[in-house]
Amino acid sequence: MKKLEIYCVTNKLVPNLEKTSYNLACVGKDIFPDNYIKSDLGDNIFFKEKYYSELTFHYWFWKNLLPKIDKSTWIGFCQRRRFWIKESSIKDSINKDNLLDNLLYYPEIDWINYESIITKPISLTKIKISKIFKRGLRSLVKSPSILFSEKKRNIKLHFDMHHGYGNLEKAAKLLDDDDRCDFQDFIEKKSNFNPHIMFITKPEIANRWFDAVFNWLQKCEKEFGFKNLVGYDYTRLYAFLAERYLSFWFQKYTNYKEQPWILIE
Repeated sequence: MKKLEIYCVTNKLVPNLEKTSYNLACVGKDIFPDNYIKSDLGDNIFFKEKYYSELTFHYWFWKNLLPKIDKSTWIGFCQRRRFWIKESSIKDSINKDNLLDNLLYYPEIDWINYESIITKPISLTKIKISKIFKRGLRSLVKSPSILFSEKKRNIKLHFDMHHGYGNLEKAAKLLDDDDRCDFQDFIEKKSNFNPHIMFITKPEIANRWFDAVFNWLQKCEKEFGFKNLVGYDYTRLYAFLAERYLSFWFQKYTNYKEQPWILIE
């Protein structure tokens, strides 16, 4: 059976995972023991961690570890509290006591038909009307039909409501010609996305993804900077942008499967 290496990115100790085959990677300000992979050594962007979150480790992995991994190995990323689970697992029955029995440790049999694995999507259509008025008033004035049509409640609207009106559009315009129009179309038409910057793929595709996303985010830094990124909805803007772009990129450039995942507090 071909190997699967999962890297769990965390800003807190996760003792329950320390005896599993998962590779634990730390970000944030806490002090971690030596069995956690550090993101502040070698070629790194740790000084941006406040704004990039788990992408801080992703960058470190790309520059320092990815070139050393065998091309046939599946490599994947999850994060503290959000984990890949087996296709056969019954999601509603999983809790913190039996989580380890349901975690994904090996490639699923049908992965032979795919190039990448991304999370099952979350829907953006079920928005409370009161929240649209509270957070999406500018969008509502521009397109009153979002009150009545779930199809209008797309990725763009969701981002405008939670991470700054117009920010996703501004970022989309910074993409290369190959992606710009397609991504703009994607965020206008899609009412769901694959969340949490989680994916599993082979090294060659991972390298292409990292190259695409970090080159784009570097351009975005010139547009948004860091000084005005304040508060939960805005501080991690670059992570939120990458999350939406990941859905688009893996769907466009790879033959993908959507795998179940779970949130465990």
